Amino acid sequence: MNNKTYYKTNHKSPLGNIVICCDEDEKIVGLWFENQKYFADNIDGKITENNNLKIFVTVKNWLDKYFAGKKPNIKEIPIKFIGNDFRKSVWKILYKIPYGKTLTYGDISKQIAKQKNITKMSAQAVGGAVGHNPISIIVPCHRVVGKNGKLTGYAAGLSKKKKLLELEQVNMVK
Repeated sequence: MNNKTYYKTNHKSPLGNIVICCDEDEKIVGLWFENQKYFADNIDGKITENNNLKIFVTVKNWLDKYFAGKKPNIKEIPIKFIGNDFRKSVWKILYKIPYGKTLTYGDISKQIAKQKNITKMSAQAVGGAVGHNPISIIVPCHRVVGKNGKLTGYAAGLSKKKKLLELEQVNMVK
């Protein structure tokens, strides 16, 4: 454990309690549904509750707009990825998936292979990185689907993934 300090707050959403975490520079490093798989596993340091940070007000307002069916700009939220280089490269692709659109794990593996100048990248390895995305919703891992648009994996549960995609009016009939 290092001596970094992180701050957290809670936000009630229509899909359950969300925990938001930032670093000392007020950059978001985590946004998880409470008790989801891999909860805070990227944080190596002390997490202290602080409900008074300006960044938390910004993120809560962003989430409220999002859950109201609006399309808030993710660039309004300063984020910082904490993870290894491979995971960060996957998360950067997730970050760019437009509202209401989806990519497959295969699509992402092709992008990573191209970036690394290799012929093939394992979609399973990509799936592992997607599953460990620490900044849910803002870095929209819920927009990643299996082959032929099939709903697969989501650390907070498939029912939440389905509701997020429905909120964004993604056509799931394929």
